[in-house]
Amino acid sequence: MSIEINKIHHVGHVVYEMETALELYRKLGFVCQPPAYPMMAGQEGETPKPFGAANAHIAFVDNFIEIVTVVREGGRIPDDAHFVSLSAPPTALSRIIASINRTVVTISRCLARFEGMHILVFSSSDAVSSAARLDQEGVGHGGVLTVQRPVETSSGTQLVPVRLLEIDDEHVIEGRLAFAENPPLDALQTQIKTDHPNGATELVEAILCTGDGEFDPCVARYRLYLGVEARTEGEARVFDLGGGRITIIPDSRLTDLLPGEALPSLPGFAGYTVKVRDLHATRRHLEAHGFPMIETARGDVVVPGASLLGTAIIFRQD
Repeated sequence: MSIEINKIHHVGHVVYEMETALELYRKLGFVCQPPAYPMMAGQEGETPKPFGAANAHIAFVDNFIEIVTVVREGGRIPDDAHFVSLSAPPTALSRIIASINRTVVTISRCLARFEGMHILVFSSSDAVSSAARLDQEGVGHGGVLTVQRPVETSSGTQLVPVRLLEIDDEHVIEGRLAFAENPPLDALQTQIKTDHPNGATELVEAILCTGDGEFDPCVARYRLYLGVEARTEGEARVFDLGGGRITIIPDSRLTDLLPGEALPSLPGFAGYTVKVRDLHATRRHLEAHGFPMIETARGDVVVPGASLLGTAIIFRQD
C-alpha cells in the first residue's frame, strides 16, 4: 500500500480565455490570485512578450485549484496579470522553454477534446519514492524535476522550489497526471490564508468518468498510480487518499452521481469537490449570483459543468 500519497495536490481547469474564467470563479465566490504569464524575447534585443501557458491559483491551506490557458498572439490578458520574465543560462533556458512547449502541446490537446478539467496532481510526501514505486509497477514517468511554485505571502509572491513527477503513460487520455510535493512547512506557514466568500476550505475529490467497457482497466491503472486498492461505492470505485479521494464512475451511471452531466469525450474528468464551512451559506451565495444548482442524493450542492466552462463543481459540507 502506498504511504507517500496523502491527498490531492491540485486540479487544473483548462480554459480558452483566462479573463472569462477568472470572472466566473470570482462570481462563484473564490478568491483568485493574479494570473502568471511567462515572458521571453524571441531574439536578443527584442522586447519580451508573453508566451507558453498562463495559470492562476485558487489557494487553500495545502492544496489548490489551477486555471490554465494557452497564451495566444493577440489574446486578451487580464489587467491584474503578473508577468514572469524567464532568464537563465542558455543551456538551462533551452530546457525551460522545451518544458513550456511540451506543456502547451498538452494543454492544446486537452482543449481540442473539450474545455474543462484535464489536470490532476497527487500530493506526495516524497516524489523520489513515488518514482521508485512507479518503476516497480512498470508505469512510465518523466523523472523527478524541481519546479518553482508561487506562494502568496504577506511580503509578496515567493517562488518556492518543489519536486514534481509527471506520469508518462500512453493510456492516460484524460489529461495530465502528476505527483508533486508541497512547499516546505515554513513556506506554507507564511502563506496568506485565503477566506473565500463562498466558504470553501479544501479541495477533496476529483471525479473521473470513463466508458463502460474501459471502466475496469481504468480502475486498474489508477491502482498502479496510487498504490492503494479502490473500494466500491454504488457503481463507482473510490480511492481514498487520506484528506481526499479519487472517484471513477462508468459513463452509464454518471448521472446517478452528477444529475444532468455528460462529457463530450471519454475518459474525462467530470468535476471536482470542495468542502465548505456552511453549505447553507454557500447555497445563498450561489443563488444570489444566479448560478443553477442541483442537490445530490447525499446532500451536496452541484453547479453543473454547462455553467462552468465544462467542469461541474460540487460543494460539500465540511
